[in-house]
Amino acid sequence: MSAGAAAATSGATAGAAIANAIKASGVLIRLESEDFNNIMQRNLGGLVVYAIGGVFSKNHQYLTSYKGLTFYTKTTEPVILPSKCEIVHAKRIWIPG
Repeated sequence: MSAGAAAATSGATAGAAIANAIKASGVLIRLESEDFNNIMQRNLGGLVVYAIGGVFSKNHQYLTSYKGLTFYTKTTEPVILPSKCEIVHAKRIWIPG
C-alpha cells in the first residue's frame, strides 16, 4: 500500500470513528451558560457532569440530561448550579465533531 493510500485509509477510519461517536451520543444541544442554568432550574435534582478543560486557557464544561435530551455548555467562569444538583467531577468531557 502506498503512503497516500495509507493516509486516505487512516483519514477514512478517523472519520468513521467520529461519525460513530456522534451516533452513540445521540442528540447533543450546546447552550449558553444562562440557558444551561435555566434548564437546571427546571431539573433541580438532576445529575451534572462537570470537568475543567482547555489547552491554552481554562474553561468549565457542564453536561446534563433533561427530558431525554443532553445539554452541554462551556464557559470561562463557573456556572452557579442549584444546591440540589448531583455533581459528578469528570477528568474530561469529550464532545464529538
